[in-house]
Amino acid sequence: MTSSSANEPPQSGPWELKDMRVLLVEDSWQIGMALKRLLRSMGAEVLGPVATTAEAESLLAEPAPDVALVDFNLRGGERAHGLIDRLYGQGIRVVVVSGYGDLPVPPEKIAAILQKPIVEEQLLAALRPVMKPSR
Repeated sequence: MTSSSANEPPQSGPWELKDMRVLLVEDSWQIGMALKRLLRSMGAEVLGPVATTAEAESLLAEPAPDVALVDFNLRGGERAHGLIDRLYGQGIRVVVVSGYGDLPVPPEKIAAILQKPIVEEQLLAALRPVMKPSR
């Protein structure tokens, strides 16, 4: 993750993640915790991080997340195809996070693909369609 200053919270401009529920599926503990801290600092409620499809599906109870950040390659060599299909079928916006540029993911089922390391501005751009205007 990149930032202009490690000690300052990111600026989200006129948007914020307040009241947004984010499902975080990431098998790297360090990346997952860094993303969780970042999202929480912007006001999001974060479900996870979790490292497998089964763990992610256990968090899909009501109320459903507004968006899911999903690493494509999960723990134990698992791929996120089935999870992405399920999230898409439930109308949950999916942002795929990966260290790989070419992923076998149907473009109609995802909102964006973010390359690791994640740039905060790109993350906010991917989340903007489900953000609520600040009051």
